Amino acid sequence: MDRSQSDVLILGGGVIGLACALYLLKRGASVRVLEQGLPGSGSSHGNCGTVTPSHAAPLTMPGMVGVALRSLLRRDAPLYVNPRPDAARARWLLGFARRCNWRDFERAGEARGAILSRSRALLDDLVANEGLDCEFESTGELYVYRDARTLLADRPHVDLLRRLGMEVSELDGDAALALEPALREGVAGALLHPGDARLRPDQYVAELARRVREQGGAIETGARVDEFVFDGTRISHVRTTGGVFGGERVVMALGAWSPLVGRLLDIRLPMQPGKGYSLTWERPPSRAPHHSLVLREAAVCVTPWRSGYRLGSTMEFSGFEPGLNDVRIDALRRGAAAYLHEPEGQGEVVPWWGWRPMSVDEVPIIGTSTRWSNLAYATAHGMLGISMSAATGELLADLLTGATPAIDPAPFAPGRFAL
Repeated sequence: MDRSQSDVLILGGGVIGLACALYLLKRGASVRVLEQGLPGSGSSHGNCGTVTPSHAAPLTMPGMVGVALRSLLRRDAPLYVNPRPDAARARWLLGFARRCNWRDFERAGEARGAILSRSRALLDDLVANEGLDCEFESTGELYVYRDARTLLADRPHVDLLRRLGMEVSELDGDAALALEPALREGVAGALLHPGDARLRPDQYVAELARRVREQGGAIETGARVDEFVFDGTRISHVRTTGGVFGGERVVMALGAWSPLVGRLLDIRLPMQPGKGYSLTWERPPSRAPHHSLVLREAAVCVTPWRSGYRLGSTMEFSGFEPGLNDVRIDALRRGAAAYLHEPEGQGEVVPWWGWRPMSVDEVPIIGTSTRWSNLAYATAHGMLGISMSAATGELLADLLTGATPAIDPAPFAPGRFAL
């Protein structure tokens, strides 16, 4: 038996790759995951850890182009586009701008809502049945507004969620303060999303990796993809820094790295890295919020856990420029301080940055390739990899094993981009 050969070879050991591996193993497939670093060391590690059906509404809505243009002059803007010339980013931004209309907003929102709702429904059972120790809590999430105009501008998001059958409760300022005493005075209103949840993302990914190994899957670390070997329209083998591996099917679950590796396949994936930041304390503040929060005007996410506390979010389009941007880290702190009595946690604080895999239409790319006969994709989940992980793993396993999918796969199909 060739130990380097598997039924399915998964490129990428982040939350999406590991979720796909686990669901495929549960269907009886042999699986090998190739990861250039350690499992979950990319954007799966330092994100906000929220599970958010409430985020069904995409960024592609009328008016977003103006927001992006105004951000060129503000390095601390919640949405920042670096003005440095970049042809690939310019093409992506033009494609994104063309989709900033109500028709595409609704279409993307329906697709995102379907996979988010399915994933949320799966997650309770996944955590319980697989024994995942990741501080999972179904506490809901509160969007907090200090300006009534921002709350009014978010009306299309509320309407979309209600059309999708998701519960949203509208609160005035007094009700929001009564529900969440950690908030400072001056709240204009809030939206409570009771169906949302939270977990510790680094622990969730580590637990998925544990279960993949326990189910008989292999995870190769230090295995950066360097080259593909072809047999006609089929990928025969993948050469990596950790060895040469083959699979009857190959799954690209590389997150933000997908378009770079896609070039080796002569594929232009319509994606850009959206850089996010977070600050994590080893203990929550004494006056920590009960709910996860989205501080709407500041675009800061606040996640309290038993074992820590995180401020995160912001979106920076600067290509693959590495490193921390202190201006944007400071913006997280300032934003939280405007809303919370105790905006920062206790103990050591760890800053983090990572690249989110942003698709041009704000919908993940999941399914079989139209270009390569044994290639499939599970990528481009943007800021929602954790939230969409379970349903993505299930959907990909359905598609590769011939089962009837629980959700319509058509909106996610790579064929919409001739991939």
